[in-house]
Amino acid sequence: MNAIDDVLEAVRAGRTAQLPGLLEPLEPAQRRVLLTGLKELRRTLRSSRSEHWEDRNLMNPALVVAGAGCNSGAAAAAAWIGAADLRRWTQLPPASTLLDVLAGRDPKWLGDLAHRLAARSATAEADYPLIRELVRLAGCPMPTTDGCVEGWSAAMASARAPLVFALRKDPHLATLVPCLFTTAEPVRSFAWNLEPGHTHHWPTALATLADEGHVERTALLDGCVARLLRGGRAAQLRPYQAILTALLPTGEEERERAADWIALAADAPSAVAGSAQQTLARLAASGLLTPRMLAEMSGAVLFRPEKKLVRAQLVLIGKELARRPAAAPEILPELAEAFGHADTDIQERALKLAAAHLTDDPELRAGLADRARLLSPAHRARAVELFGPDAAPDEETCPYREILPPAPVPVALAPAPETVAEAVELVAAIVHARISTVEEFERALDGLVRHAHQDRAALAEALRSALAGRWWLDPAQSHYYTHELPGLEHVAAAVLDMPPTAEPQPALVTWRSDCSHPALRAVTHARVKEAALRIASRPLPFLLATPTTESGALDPRALIARLAEYDRLGEDPAPADFAQALLRVRRDATVVPLAAALGTPAGDRLASWLGAAGQPVPVTRRTAGAERYAYGGGTPARLVMDTGERTAVMSGFPDAFRELAGARQATDLCWDGGEETSLIAVLPEDRETLAAWWLPLVTAAAVHEARAGATALPLLAAAGGPAGPALHLAVATGLGARHPEDRLRAVDALLTLAARDDLNAVRLGGDLAELIGLGTVKPGRLADSLRTAAATGACATTWAVLADVLPALLTGTVDPRGAGDLLATAADCVEQCGADSPEPAGLAATASRGGKSRLVTQAARLRDALRRNEKDAAA
Repeated sequence: MNAIDDVLEAVRAGRTAQLPGLLEPLEPAQRRVLLTGLKELRRTLRSSRSEHWEDRNLMNPALVVAGAGCNSGAAAAAAWIGAADLRRWTQLPPASTLLDVLAGRDPKWLGDLAHRLAARSATAEADYPLIRELVRLAGCPMPTTDGCVEGWSAAMASARAPLVFALRKDPHLATLVPCLFTTAEPVRSFAWNLEPGHTHHWPTALATLADEGHVERTALLDGCVARLLRGGRAAQLRPYQAILTALLPTGEEERERAADWIALAADAPSAVAGSAQQTLARLAASGLLTPRMLAEMSGAVLFRPEKKLVRAQLVLIGKELARRPAAAPEILPELAEAFGHADTDIQERALKLAAAHLTDDPELRAGLADRARLLSPAHRARAVELFGPDAAPDEETCPYREILPPAPVPVALAPAPETVAEAVELVAAIVHARISTVEEFERALDGLVRHAHQDRAALAEALRSALAGRWWLDPAQSHYYTHELPGLEHVAAAVLDMPPTAEPQPALVTWRSDCSHPALRAVTHARVKEAALRIASRPLPFLLATPTTESGALDPRALIARLAEYDRLGEDPAPADFAQALLRVRRDATVVPLAAALGTPAGDRLASWLGAAGQPVPVTRRTAGAERYAYGGGTPARLVMDTGERTAVMSGFPDAFRELAGARQATDLCWDGGEETSLIAVLPEDRETLAAWWLPLVTAAAVHEARAGATALPLLAAAGGPAGPALHLAVATGLGARHPEDRLRAVDALLTLAARDDLNAVRLGGDLAELIGLGTVKPGRLADSLRTAAATGACATTWAVLADVLPALLTGTVDPRGAGDLLATAADCVEQCGADSPEPAGLAATASRGGKSRLVTQAARLRDALRRNEKDAAA
C-alpha cells in the first residue's frame, strides 16, 4: 500500500488525527492525485442515502482535513473546508488539526484563506476559531464580515474569564467592537446574559472598557443609536438599549443626538420610544429642547397608538407650555393630533390642555377647529365652545350602513385530469412537494383511479418515469418498503404493482381515544388504502367522494349522478369511498326523492342519510374543572363541548370511520394536529362537530402561550352545516386568544358568520360573559378583538355582541377589571352606528358613581350615547 492509499484508508476509517503526519511527506504531484481520490470518495458519500449517516459522520471530518491539505489554491481550499455536504452531520474538525496540514503555506496564502472563509456567510461563524488562528499566522487584518463578528462575539461571551477580561486581552477588540452595531441582524450573543450583575453581561463590559479608554465611547454611543434607528423586534433591540443605558450619556451627549431621540420616539418599539421620550423630557427640563423640536416630537408621538406614550407627551407639553407660554402658537397645532386618538380620555386631556393655553390667534383657532371634528361626540360641545362652530362636524345625511365582508362563495373543484400526462404531473408535484391543497389531492387521487381503470399500463409507464427518484422505486432501497406508503404514493405503488415486502402493521388510529385529529386522517388513509386495493383487483371507474367544491363539500345532485353511472356500469360503491361521500354531501331535502328514485341500495342509503340518518349529532356543553399534569402544566376551569355518538356511522360505516363517529370529549392538548383544510374536508358539512373537536386548541390559545390554535376558525365559519353553540363558543374563545394573530382569525370568523347571517349575537355575548367569568377570556384581549371588528365597519354587529357581555361586568356577576376598555369600544360603536338599544343592566348605576375612573367615564359616555340616539330616533 503506497502513501496515497494510506491517506485514503485513514480517511475511510475516520482517523483524522493521523492525517497531518500522513500528508506531510507527500509531494505536490502526489497531493493532486490524492485530491482526485478524495473527490470521488466525497461524491460517493454525498449520493448515499440516509441509512449511511454513520459513514458520513465518521469520514467527513477526515475528508475536510485531507482536502484542505491537498488543495493548492486558497479559493479551492476555502470552498472545500466550507462545503455544506461535509458538515451535514458534524462540525468542523479541530482548528489545530487543520492548521497542522496548512502550516507550511505562505503567510499571504493563509491570510487569503482566512478572508475567504470569513466571506462564506453560512459557515464563517462556526469557522471563527480557524479564521482567528489563520489571521495570527498570516499577520493580516481580522476580517469584519457578519459571520466573523458573530463568531468573535460568541467566543468572547463563552470564555471562562469574565467578559471584560476576555475583551481586554483580545487583540481584535478595536477592530471588531464597532462592527457589533453594523451586522445585518442583531448580534445573538448580546441576548445570552441580560442580567447586569452577570460576569458576561455585554453592556456592563463595554461601558467599563469605554471608561478605561480601550474602546471609543463615541463609537459605542453612535453605534447603539444607529442600531436602534434601524428598528427591529423589541427583544432584539433590548441589548442595545441596555448598552446605551450603561454608558450613562452626559447632557451634552444627549443634546448632540436630539434629532435621533425624536426619530426613536416617533417610530421605535414602545420600550425604546419611551426611553427616548424620557431623554427628550430631560433635555426640555434643562432648556435644551427648542419649541420647534418639541413640536416635531409631539406631532409624531401623539400619532402613536400607545396610550402611555401619548399621556406622557401631553404631560411634557403641559409642562413646557407652563414654562414657555410664548411657544403655544408653535406647539398647540401639533396637540390637535391627539384629537383623533382612539381613546376618548386622551381626547379629553388634549382638549383641556388646548383650552388652558389657547391664544386669540384666529389662524391657530381655525386649525384646531378643523382637527376638532375628529373628537368623539362626547367632546364636540366643548370643542364648539372653545373653537367656534367650525369645530362641529358636517351633519350626516346618509344613514349608517353596516360593512361586512362578502359571504364566502363556494369555489367549484376543477374536473379530474383528462389525460394520463396531466394526472401524473399532478401526482408527481404533490409527492415531491409533500404537501397539497384539498383540490390538488382530490383531483390527483381521482385521476389515478380513473386512468388506472382506463389504461393501467400507460399510467404505470408514466408514473415510473415521473417518480424515478423515490426511494421505494430504487432496487437498492426497496427492501425497506415493508409498510404502507403515505398518501398518493400508496396508490401509485399499487399502479406500479409494488406492494410492501411484508404485511403492514395494523394502522394506529389515535394515540388517545379522545383526540379527533388522527381519526380525521384515518378516514383519508382508509380511502387511499381502499383505492390501492381496488386497483390491484378491480379498479373503480371513478371516485364517488371527490368533492365538488374546494372546501370538500359534495353537491347531492352530483353524487346522485355518479351513483346512477355506477348502476349503469354494474359497479358497486367501494365502502370507504361511499362513506366519505355521505359525510361530505350537502344536506338538501329536495333531492331525497331523486336519490330514492335510483332504486339501488346505494340510492336508498343516500336518501336515508339526507333524511334522519345523517343528521349531525347534538353537542353538549359543560364546565370542566382545573387540571394539573405531572410535568407541571395545568388547565384552569373551562367550557368544553362533548359530541354524541353517531349510531348510523357506527353501524353502517367501515371500521376506520367508527373512531370518528364515537363519543368524543374535548381535550386540553393535541399532539397530532395537521393541515386544517384537509381535516375539515372530511366533515365539511358538520362544522358544529368540528368546532367541538377544535375547541381545546382554541382554549389553549387563550389560557396558555399556544399559537395558531385559532387557525381553523375562519375555515369553520365558512364551512357548511348549522352554526350552533359549539361554533359560537369556539369563536368566543378565540376572541380572547393570547396572540394577536389568533385574535385576528377569530374576528375573521365572527365577521364571516355575520356576513352569512349565521351569527347569534345573544349566544356569542352570553358565551363571552361566561368565559370572562371563568378567566378563559380576558376583557383587555376581547376589547382588542372587538375594536378590530368595529374598525372594519361592523359597528352594529360589534355592539350587538357587547350588549350581552356588559351586564355581567356591570352588575357584579364577574370581575369588572378591564370593563372600561369594553365600555369604550361599545361607546365607539353606538356613536358610529346610532344604535338606540335599551341600556345594559347596571350601566346607569356605574355611570352615576363618583370619580373619574375609566370605568365610570366610559359608562357615562355609553349611557349618554344611547340616550342621545334614542332621543334622535324619537324625533
